[in-house]
Amino acid sequence: MMSPMPTPNEETGRSRPMTARRVGWRGPLAAAALLVAAVNLRPAVTSLGPVLEEVRADVGMSATAAGLLASLPAVCFAVIGVAAPRLARRYGAAGVVALAMAAIAVGLALRPLAAGAALFVAVSVLPLAGIALANVLLPVVVKERFPGRVGGMTGLYSMSLNLGASTAAAVTVPLTGAFGGDWRAGLGAWAVLAAVAVPLWGLLARDRSGTAGRAARPADPGPVDPAPGRRLARDPVAWALAAYFGLQATAAYVVIGWLPQIFRDAGLSAEAAGLLFAVTSLLGVPLSFALGAVAGRLPNQSGLAAALGLFGLAGYAGLWAAPAAAPWLWAVLLGVANCSFPLALTMIGMRGRDGATVTRLSAFAQSTGYLLSIPGPVLVGALYQYGGDWRAPLALMASLMLPQIAAGLLAGRDRQVG
Repeated sequence: MMSPMPTPNEETGRSRPMTARRVGWRGPLAAAALLVAAVNLRPAVTSLGPVLEEVRADVGMSATAAGLLASLPAVCFAVIGVAAPRLARRYGAAGVVALAMAAIAVGLALRPLAAGAALFVAVSVLPLAGIALANVLLPVVVKERFPGRVGGMTGLYSMSLNLGASTAAAVTVPLTGAFGGDWRAGLGAWAVLAAVAVPLWGLLARDRSGTAGRAARPADPGPVDPAPGRRLARDPVAWALAAYFGLQATAAYVVIGWLPQIFRDAGLSAEAAGLLFAVTSLLGVPLSFALGAVAGRLPNQSGLAAALGLFGLAGYAGLWAAPAAAPWLWAVLLGVANCSFPLALTMIGMRGRDGATVTRLSAFAQSTGYLLSIPGPVLVGALYQYGGDWRAPLALMASLMLPQIAAGLLAGRDRQVG
C-alpha cells in the first residue's frame, strides 16, 4: 500500500504530537515568568516609603539624601535602560531578564545591611538597575512569545505590576512588625519574591527554539542597518511614544509622592489620606488588564489615550478647586488616569514590526520618557514649598495633561516603526 503524503510537520522531521508537546509547555512557562517578573518591578520602590522615617534615623540619612533616593528610580530607569537592547542582542531577552531578576534579589537582600546613608543609596542602584532592564525587555518578550495577544498579555503583566506595587506598600509595615519592628527584615523579605523569578527566567532563557531565548534578530537579516538608533530617533512615532511615556510617568510619580500630603493638607486624617492613595493604586489592578486587552484589539489607541488624559485633567481640576469636597471621586479619577502606563506599554509593543524593533523602541521610549519625567516631581515640590499651598502645583499637573493627550493622539495612530 502506498503510504500517505507526509504532512508539513513530517517533512521537517517533527510529528504533530511532538510539536504540540514542544509548544505546549512554553506558553504557560512564559506567562508565569512574565507575571512573576512583573510583581517584582516595583516593591524595591514602594516598600521603602512606609519605613523611610525609620531608615533615615538608623542610617543617618539627611533630607537631601532622601530626596536623591526618591529620584533614583527615574534616573536608573533612564540611564540603565538604554543598555537593554545591546545586552538582549548578545544574551537574549529572556537571559537578560533572568540576570535582572537576580540583581533585584541580591540588591534587596543587601540593601538592609547597609550601615550608612551613602552605602544604602549605592546598594539601592543594584535592584533598580535590574528593574530598568526588565522594564525595557518585558514588552519584547510579550511581542516574541505572544505576537497575537500583545494587548492582553501586556494588560496581564501590568496588572501584576500594580499588584506588586500596592502589596509592597501595604505589607512592609506589618512585615516589619512581625519581625519585632526591625525594618531591615521588613525590607529584605522582598528579596525572596524576586528570587522565585530567577529559575523561571533561567528555564525560558535555555529554550533556544523560541525567539525570546536568543538574541532578537530575524532569520534573514538582509542588509545591516548601520545606525538603527539614530534612525529611530528621527521617527516621529518613537518621539510621540517617548513623550507620552514621560508625561504619564511624571503624573504617576507626583501621585505616588504627593497625593497623600495633598489630602492631609486639605484636612483629612493620615489614615484617610493613605486609604485614598491605596485606591489610586488598587484601581490599576483590574483596569490595567482590561485596558490592555481592549487596546490590543484596536488598531488605533488614540481615543483611549485622550480619554485617560481627560480623567486626569478632571481629577487635578477637582483637587485644585475643592480637595476635601469629593476626595473619593478625585482619587478614582486619578487612579483611572494612571492606567496610561499599561496603555503606553501596549502601544510600544504594537508600534514595532518585530521583536528587534520593539527592543529598540522600548529602550528609546522608556529611557527618554523617564529622563523627561525627572524634573516634574521636583518642580511640584518646589512650587509647594515656596507657594505654601497646592494650587500652583495642581495647575501645573492639569496643564501637563494637555500635551500628554496630544502625544497620546500621535502615538496611538495605526503606524509602525522600523
